[in-house]
Amino acid sequence: MTSRILILDCGSQFTQLIARRVREARVYSEIHPPTRSLQWIRDWKPTGIILSGGPNSVTDEGAPNFDTGILDIAPLLGVCYGLQWITHAEGGVVAAGGGREYGRAMVTVDEADGIFRGFAVGEETQVWMSHGDHVDEPPPGYVRTASSGGIVAGFRHATKPIHAIQFHSEVAHTVRGAEIIQNFLFDVCHAKPDWTPGSFIDLEVAKIRALVGDKKVICGLSGGVDSSVAAALVHKAIGDQLTCVFVDNGLLRLHEREQVERTMGEHLGIRLVTERAEERFLTALAGVDEPEAKRKAIGHAFIDVFEAATARAGEHAEFLVQGTLYPDVIESVSAKGGPSATIKTHHNVGGLKADMKFKLIEPLRELFKDEVRNVGRELGLPEEMVGRHPFPGPGLAIRVLGAVDQQKLDTLRAADAIYLEEIRSAGLYNEIWQAFAVFLPVRSVGVMGDGRTYENAIALRAVTSTDGMTADWYPFPYDVLARISGRIINEVKGVNRVVYDVSSKPPATIEWE
Repeated sequence: MTSRILILDCGSQFTQLIARRVREARVYSEIHPPTRSLQWIRDWKPTGIILSGGPNSVTDEGAPNFDTGILDIAPLLGVCYGLQWITHAEGGVVAAGGGREYGRAMVTVDEADGIFRGFAVGEETQVWMSHGDHVDEPPPGYVRTASSGGIVAGFRHATKPIHAIQFHSEVAHTVRGAEIIQNFLFDVCHAKPDWTPGSFIDLEVAKIRALVGDKKVICGLSGGVDSSVAAALVHKAIGDQLTCVFVDNGLLRLHEREQVERTMGEHLGIRLVTERAEERFLTALAGVDEPEAKRKAIGHAFIDVFEAATARAGEHAEFLVQGTLYPDVIESVSAKGGPSATIKTHHNVGGLKADMKFKLIEPLRELFKDEVRNVGRELGLPEEMVGRHPFPGPGLAIRVLGAVDQQKLDTLRAADAIYLEEIRSAGLYNEIWQAFAVFLPVRSVGVMGDGRTYENAIALRAVTSTDGMTADWYPFPYDVLARISGRIINEVKGVNRVVYDVSSKPPATIEWE
């Protein structure tokens, strides 16, 4: 790769989307905290630098700050907070409040060049705003390039390749946001679009070989896309040094174990050990009803099972492979140590034991789900595997709300299988990002066969998304919903009510726990 973009995370929940948009343009990018030194940035040799948005005012104590020398290292784009920091650093005035904007807004293009190449002067375009502070005039030496209701929506330096925008070009609601980012990449930074799934695989294979050497590696397979692609990638790098352990934890979808054994063992030729540990996980989860506690209990149990399985196999593995993705990281801890807020802990990020003996290998940690799928295809994984909906590491445990027991799991497993079967039969599976059933901790009155029932309720969830960072509920045809509901109530013992979740992310998350 000849080009790479450095993204400095000032705390925005959208920072990962900036990386996504850059990668969609086939340019490599990495996210790092704003605390990186000027010398570190110089040594990294970025083709361009992007300063993300963030929740702070530039004058707040502890707000992200940079050495002004960063303005002379490489072409630079400031987004939201980035624009305000440039203004403050260059002697301009950032006004607190008064010009706040949240949500969709219209921006007028004042200069059809640079990052606004291809626009027309005076053109109005829809963008996504999320700011409380604002800038009334560009700082000395800068030229306004866009405006919104009298405030500055964009500016550039008169002579240096420095640009800034007040809105979030990375968010889908900014209609021409991808175009703005590509203008920065190719017209301002002169980057080359040479980052592809193939180049990612080559890079990671080299890194894994250098890290592992002749040591043994163990990978925990969940049956989902992420762990399967991670296993295939590591296997390509080190071959038989890898042993995959598939844990049947009793929290899986219907026939999950059989499918994994068939695909990974027979199709890919990966050494696979299956561990039956259903009782162990149910014991660890007994009486646990708090979501974070569930995740940690499952994470700890996984590590215990891996250690025992490795010892029995005589492998003495030093490394553990996990299919951690970018959205997992940003919701658990700030990516690369930046100041983004934690939303929830993912078991394969924050649920690991502090004293576990394994060193982690997370080859997909910098990827979004669609990028993982493309890497899987490049590695030769079958479409039935790489095209599957996401499935959480904690499995059905976080889809049984409250305490988990065998009966609830069996009920949910049966309902979920019917749900997915009907979605596939209707030809809708590939239109949906993720679909699953949830066992609700409520019982309701119903009527079956002229008799009163007092039984369980199942919630159905289906969303559309491109990256898992934001999502909208899927508008099922009513006849499909009716067919799903009818089958679940008629075929799953103990269920007399089915409801459909029509909340988006945000404010809800995709999973219920």
